[in-house]
Amino acid sequence: MAQMDRIYRIDHLIRERKVVPFEELRRDLEVSRATLKRDIMFMRDRFNAPIVFDRDRGGYCLGPAGYGGQYALPGLWFNDREVLALLTMHRMLVDLDTGGILGPHIQPLVERLKSLMDTASHSADEIMKRVRLIPAHNRPVAPSCFEVVGSALVSRKRLEIAYYTRSRNARSVRELSPQRLVHYRNAWYLDAWCHRSNSLRVFALDATEQARLIERRAHDVSLAEVDRQLGSGYGIYRGRKLTWARLRFSADAARWVRAEIWHPDQKGVDLDDGGYELRVPYGATPELEMDILRHGEHVEVVEPESLRRSIAERLERARAAYR
Repeated sequence: MAQMDRIYRIDHLIRERKVVPFEELRRDLEVSRATLKRDIMFMRDRFNAPIVFDRDRGGYCLGPAGYGGQYALPGLWFNDREVLALLTMHRMLVDLDTGGILGPHIQPLVERLKSLMDTASHSADEIMKRVRLIPAHNRPVAPSCFEVVGSALVSRKRLEIAYYTRSRNARSVRELSPQRLVHYRNAWYLDAWCHRSNSLRVFALDATEQARLIERRAHDVSLAEVDRQLGSGYGIYRGRKLTWARLRFSADAARWVRAEIWHPDQKGVDLDDGGYELRVPYGATPELEMDILRHGEHVEVVEPESLRRSIAERLERARAAYR
């Protein structure tokens, strides 16, 4: 009997009978005393199994709630979302330590994630070899910067950052009160109160060239107010005043777009000709325009007219550049 089969059997017997003597477990599994002890130790160390020996009752049982941490045996295989979540967390933690600063802090988490993926027949190393993650357009953040921002966020202190605004090709120094970290499309952003503009703003951490902690209490804004101020528009360009875009995709493009989530509040409807109509809210257009343009001639902007005109102008500039 393979080790994972024995572990599931031990778990089943203890749950079913409440208390199981050691010799009864050994006979049922047909293993040596040493093997059974190793299996029980493996369950405790790897899965936080709260297995204890009750001398008064003469056998092994599950300890009281909360003993040993959360306990759950994994399935024989994770589903697609679970594998992706575990591998993504593992990859993010490893990538975060590019400067070697956070290694001692994140290594226990990395090892714990590997243990969650580990089974007797499917090792974590084998899973990571057979499942590949390809980051697209990743914008890494210097570990020292991330550590300072994270420290300010949880300790509710202010930050001073040297910031590069790419859209204006300009640099500035800002004093911020951090409110929330956001990870979106392989990039980290900071929702923060900017003391220079006296307003909530969004800052890309990869555009933060330097960061230092200021020993002053951060200006607190409720997360409900952060949501209200920054809104729930399209992508990172959220905005507060929202407009709805109505996009019509050809039958060819519809096969992909139907399966995509452009926005949590999107509305979609199938068209008689096999096409697909998608409605999404947006506060500013840059990111939405780029997503529209990647579908080329397979998408039509039905409304609003301002977005339709903006896309037409982009296409005209592109055509002019290649004349």
